[in-house]
Amino acid sequence: MKTLYVELGDRRYPIHIGPGLLTQRELLRPHIPGRQALVVSNTTVAPLYLEPVCAALDGLRHEAVILPDGEQYKTLDMLNEIFTALLNHRFDRNCTVIALGGGVIGDMAGFAAACYQRGVHFIQIPTTLLAQVDSSVGGKTAVNHPLGKNMIGAFYQPLCVLADTDTLATLPDRELSAGLAEVIKYGLIRDVPFLVWLETNLEALMARDAAALSEAIERSCRNKAEIVAADERETGERALLNLGHTFGHAIETGVGYGEWLHGEAVAAGMIMAADLSARIGWLDQAQVDRVRQLLARARLPLRPPLALTPDDFLRLMAVDKKVKDGRLRLILLRDLGQAVIASDTDPHFLRETLKHVYPPQ
Repeated sequence: MKTLYVELGDRRYPIHIGPGLLTQRELLRPHIPGRQALVVSNTTVAPLYLEPVCAALDGLRHEAVILPDGEQYKTLDMLNEIFTALLNHRFDRNCTVIALGGGVIGDMAGFAAACYQRGVHFIQIPTTLLAQVDSSVGGKTAVNHPLGKNMIGAFYQPLCVLADTDTLATLPDRELSAGLAEVIKYGLIRDVPFLVWLETNLEALMARDAAALSEAIERSCRNKAEIVAADERETGERALLNLGHTFGHAIETGVGYGEWLHGEAVAAGMIMAADLSARIGWLDQAQVDRVRQLLARARLPLRPPLALTPDDFLRLMAVDKKVKDGRLRLILLRDLGQAVIASDTDPHFLRETLKHVYPPQ
């Protein structure tokens, strides 16, 4: 097991990474201050992993709420199911909400914990690669709205993150690839040695080599923990984690939540961001091709969906959390490993990217 920490002063918390962690109650119990725990999971993950988590909670009053699986269920209505469970079981302000699942479950359980009785304890047990390397770390919680992804939420940090790498054995291949998009992102925005390591070890990751996956998760979490510690509420540097996300969120919203996985949309978005960076004059074509080739090896989409036009992208991107004072801010690459916040992008270059970069087939 490897342990990292997100350094947030008196809210410092550990990220435990390794195999077989779900059965190690000594990792979980010290982070449950009270006597009540609600496990939030979904219909895919609960049959696989709910039992060992509940066994680790033996001696506490614990209940579970099982939600449907999928991004399309990341809604206020489903959030209310968590509140109803907490109220039905008369859980108090010292209870702990435990997220057992991927990014959707982590976001919803965290948002519920942030809101219930104005804030209760929260633990993340991510079971997908994307959740283990990204969404479980840093305290971003939210639900979607038909007009925009993750537009209703809160910053709310967990007390610990328990990333059991054994859960990746049951992860569908498509979900594994989607998680690798977020892993690759860290190399592109700030860690060129990691990018080189990924280029060397991508096939081992695709083959689910345990040592390679553990290394990728640790290095990803280390990058994110450093950024979150420096900028918890995304007033500056943390925004760089959104490389490809403005384009990607437009894809997810435009085609309907759940049609594209988050990592798939981010992958296409990162290629679009790289293309736009090249049009501005920051990247050369060889660097854009390098990004594209790595994402292709991870079996990720390289083009936006046929259903979306340039005007669709512009309309959807205008409803984005990174819009400030009416100006669209994009995360672009001044160089590989050097992401920047661009708020004055020439609209001509943006339209050229939307019209011409890897056009839909």
